[in-house]
Amino acid sequence: MINNELTYKIIGAAIEVHEHLGLGLLESAYEACLARELEIQECNLNSKCHFLLVIKAGLSIAAIASISG
Repeated sequence: MINNELTYKIIGAAIEVHEHLGLGLLESAYEACLARELEIQECNLNSKCHFLLVIKAGLSIAAIASISG
């Protein structure tokens, strides 16, 4: 799967989870639902990686993501 396809599936899965769960739950609830949604979209998860996500100049966050192998 090329990066654009994977990115599209990840963002779509995140939006799907957010639309169904809304706000206010623990991160672990969103993580479990996102993992399941990615499985439904045939994105196999087998590990996690840590990375720095740069949103815009001067604004970045540390993140952990499950990635396919």
